[in-house]
Amino acid sequence: MEKSLTLPALALGLSLSAGLLATGLYLKQTALELKASERTVTVKGLAEQDVDANIAIWPIRFTEVENDLPRLYDTLEQKSAKVLDFLKQQGFDDSEISLGLPAIEDRQAQGYADPNLKYRYTAKVTISLYSSQVARVLETRRQLATLAREGIAIGGNDYENRTEFLYTDLNAVKPAMVQLATENAREVADKFAHDSGSHLGKIKSASQGQFTISDRDSNSPQIKRIRVVSTVTYYLTD
Repeated sequence: MEKSLTLPALALGLSLSAGLLATGLYLKQTALELKASERTVTVKGLAEQDVDANIAIWPIRFTEVENDLPRLYDTLEQKSAKVLDFLKQQGFDDSEISLGLPAIEDRQAQGYADPNLKYRYTAKVTISLYSSQVARVLETRRQLATLAREGIAIGGNDYENRTEFLYTDLNAVKPAMVQLATENAREVADKFAHDSGSHLGKIKSASQGQFTISDRDSNSPQIKRIRVVSTVTYYLTD
């Protein structure tokens, strides 16, 4: 009786052992495959492109001093009209030009009287030009001697008076630049795979960096450099 029960139990034990062994081998093989699938390389691809700015913002400023306030206002009106006429003669439309209110400072109202003070009032006027005619703006800036002959001294190229150039059509170049950045990333990944004796597999993940727009150089702010970096992770295979 006991012998007849032992044989089935032994067979069952052997069957369970074989099953566990098979399961262990399967899990080991799966672990090896998972480990192999985790072999990756992460690379970055850079794309750069130079473009011409399509918007120019030019603050045209001049300063006047006077002791008589009504006469100061008359002078400001006359000179502002000359600047406006000058811009229109250069081919700019009224919609591109805006005249701000003059900023007038009464130096005697500051609570003390400077004995060396020659003029009581100082006025600053800003005429802003916002235009898509970038080339025309650049040429007009070269013609400022015309205003100087009219007795209008336009402020220099310091921070307050500098012309700002913008590029606002980024969507037009985005697709091609993203493609180029991805292609450059793949070239780097291909070289890494070749040097390591592997082959490049599928893309595991990819992310596009932020587009940046900056001046190409300090002497040519009207030329912009667009830059983007893409990060791509590839699988590696033997």
